[in-house]
Amino acid sequence: MRYYTAIVHQDGDSAFGLTFPDLPGAFAAADDWNGISAAATEALDLWFEDQPDIAPASLDAIRLRTDVAEALAAGAVLLPVPYIPADTAVDRVNITLERGLLRAIDETAKARGMNRSSFLASAARRELVGAA
Repeated sequence: MRYYTAIVHQDGDSAFGLTFPDLPGAFAAADDWNGISAAATEALDLWFEDQPDIAPASLDAIRLRTDVAEALAAGAVLLPVPYIPADTAVDRVNITLERGLLRAIDETAKARGMNRSSFLASAARRELVGAA
């Protein structure tokens, strides 16, 4: 998993805006702080749909950029955003879980119209990147 640094800024009471210094043209907006993670993940997914793979720059390298320094001076903050590249290939795996936890997973997955695998994948993604 790679982490891309986002610049998070807000003008007055407006929505939060996010830009990614490593990814020209990648941007996102969130109505509140809690929505930033999902918005950032969606922005990265959209950007990488039709752009070349770019390795993220180090935090030190990003801090040295003039545009980033100016944004920080104006009140922006830097936020590391985890990115899991899209890959639709699936692997079959064997895992071990407590029996009670497995029952709870199966019951919850069924109630949500999901199978065990999709539920576990969704829960793992949410835990890793903060978005389902």
